[in-house]
Amino acid sequence: MDYDYHLVVIGAGGAGLAAAVSAAQQGLRVLVLESEAEIGGSTQRSAGMLTAAATSVQRALGVEDSPARMFQHYMDLNQWRVLPGPTRMFCEQSSTLIDWLVELGVEIPAQLSRNAHMPGLTRAGVEDVWRGHVPKDQGYGLIQALDRARRRLKVDLALGSRATDLLRDGPAVRGVVVDDAEVTAPSVVVACGGLAQNPELVREYFPDARIAGDSLFVVAAPGSRGDHVALAERHGLSLFGRGWGLLLVTAEFQRFHHWQSGFPPPARIHVDSDGRRCMDEDAPYAVSPGILKQHGGFVWAVFDETARTGLPPGYADWAADRVLEEVGKGIVRRADTLPELAARIGVPPANLVRSIERFNALLGNGHDADFLRHESLAAKQVDPRLPPVETGPFYAVRMLPAELVCTHTGLRIDSLARVLDTGGRVVPGLYAAGEAAGGILGERYVGGGNSVAHALVLGRLAGQQAAQRVHEAGSAA
Repeated sequence: MDYDYHLVVIGAGGAGLAAAVSAAQQGLRVLVLESEAEIGGSTQRSAGMLTAAATSVQRALGVEDSPARMFQHYMDLNQWRVLPGPTRMFCEQSSTLIDWLVELGVEIPAQLSRNAHMPGLTRAGVEDVWRGHVPKDQGYGLIQALDRARRRLKVDLALGSRATDLLRDGPAVRGVVVDDAEVTAPSVVVACGGLAQNPELVREYFPDARIAGDSLFVVAAPGSRGDHVALAERHGLSLFGRGWGLLLVTAEFQRFHHWQSGFPPPARIHVDSDGRRCMDEDAPYAVSPGILKQHGGFVWAVFDETARTGLPPGYADWAADRVLEEVGKGIVRRADTLPELAARIGVPPANLVRSIERFNALLGNGHDADFLRHESLAAKQVDPRLPPVETGPFYAVRMLPAELVCTHTGLRIDSLARVLDTGGRVVPGLYAAGEAAGGILGERYVGGGNSVAHALVLGRLAGQQAAQRVHEAGSAA
């Protein structure tokens, strides 16, 4: 039969654009549908960091790595609860993804980076070796490079066009429904993002987000409405990853991602409801929500007047004046002495005082024997010898897993990014990528750049597989 396109891609974020570009590179006629008024999705909002193994950037810096090593680390951190086949594919494909992006004009210099916003190779959280590849111009730069390639390859783009259903021809797909119109194609890639912007679906598929209560805020793109869940329900498609997603630990008063919000002062201590220090205050966000979960869902961040007045200006939340505003609202607690502060937050005064005395002694010498925070600080190239928490008045604010970044419940895929139905059968011509794909993103977020690399690897692979399907059909004809 004649089709309008060889491939229709649902979503113009990183995953969708990668799928479109890789398919068009193989000669396919491609249409990208985007429900919003602009491209980019959550990828454009991100730092653009990519977790990848055995890359040319790593080799240039003398970092020895392999996909097998990344796979073992990835699976172990997720307690082997993610799907081994797709995850092995992701680790293997991550290396060539970097080269592909560089060919498209993305700049990832072979230099060490201090953080997620400096181009180069950086420590990206819980890692056995450094795998965080930070591109120039971050997530925006990735999207711009992919979109330049899309335009060069003459891929059609329809903004403000939301796909509401799949067209089926028996078990196989034959296109999509868009605003009551039909667009036909032998292959479809579902890359419409996650479900973070749909409160009802968040309650059902990621209930841990409720821990933060009214403090929860979402930084995912507006189009992350969970459209893939509706497709799964309508067409008997399998979902994987229920209960998983990424929450970042933030102060109770924060409402923005740290780019706008700013950062808490380094000279702070996190204590539990017993007033005892309970964690590395700079623990990677891959594991910090899990640590808080062991302590009732939150900890208190305690800091002093010197730390408050030393906050850099220009940020929306972590700014000296803003902290005082929150004191006035009762969100941030303040007291002239540590015993008084302990009473304000309901912890034993003796425990809080002892915890801070030990914190001051350990971090004052730059060696944290209890939680090894000096290693986290050193990895960020921050002096591990911190000023003491000793100058009143003192402050305390609850730290909660309150920033919802992405969700991991997606259409279950195999190692070729093909979607499976509830009977475990491949749906011919249907692929998924990004947060709409389930099986690889697990309970533990493995290093900064996990979701962006996951989106681009799966998108690129889905486009390649769609092209192979078209070419095989042409050969058979």
